[in-house]
Amino acid sequence: MDDRPGVRATYERIADHFAETREYPWPEVESFCADRHVVTALDVGCGNGRHTELLGAHADHVIGIDASGRLLALARERAPNAAFLEADAAALPLADGVVDLAVYVATLHHLPSRELRRQSLDELARVLDESGTALVSAWSTAHDRFDADEDAEDGFDTDVEWTLPGGETVPRFYHIYAPAEFDTDIAESDLTAVDSFVSSGNCYAVVEAA
Repeated sequence: MDDRPGVRATYERIADHFAETREYPWPEVESFCADRHVVTALDVGCGNGRHTELLGAHADHVIGIDASGRLLALARERAPNAAFLEADAAALPLADGVVDLAVYVATLHHLPSRELRRQSLDELARVLDESGTALVSAWSTAHDRFDADEDAEDGFDTDVEWTLPGGETVPRFYHIYAPAEFDTDIAESDLTAVDSFVSSGNCYAVVEAA
C-alpha cells in the first residue's frame, strides 16, 4: 500500500485548523534540544513549524520539510528565518551527511507501509553527519486512545478522525507502533538507537547514523 498522495491531501484539507491546535513544542523535543547548538538542524514533518521555530534557538541554519504545501506556508510565517522544502520523508532532498541535529516527530506513523517507514529512517541516517543525532517518535499502542496490548510485538494500521469546525470529520492514516516493533524498525534501519523510551503515549528513540 502506498497512499502518500492521500495523506498529503488530508493535511492540505485540515492544515489551518490543525495548525491552530499545535501551538507549543513537545516537552520531549525541548529536552532533546536542550544544551545543544549546531550548524544545521532539520525538522522532518515540520507541520506548522512549532519545532522548526524551537530548532532556530539551537542551530545556525534550520530546514523544515513537509508534504503539505499549506502547512509549509504557515510554518514560514512562524519561523521566517528557516528554509522550507515540500518533500517526502522517504525521499529527503538533501545531500549526504549535512545535518547535525534532527527531529522526526509525529510523522513516521503517517507513512502507509512498513517499507516506506523504514526507507524514511534510512533517509534520516543518510543526511545525518557522522556525529549528528536525531529524535524520532511515533504513536504507540501505549497511548490511552487505544485498547491495545503495548507488550505485543506488532502494531496496527488505523484511521484517526480529525474534526473540523462545524463537525465534519476527516480520516487520517496512522500506523500505531508497538514499542518492540518501533525498536525493531530502528534497529533494522541505517540508524543506531542511543536511547529508546515511551512517553505520553508515543515511542521515542534518540538515534545516530550507524
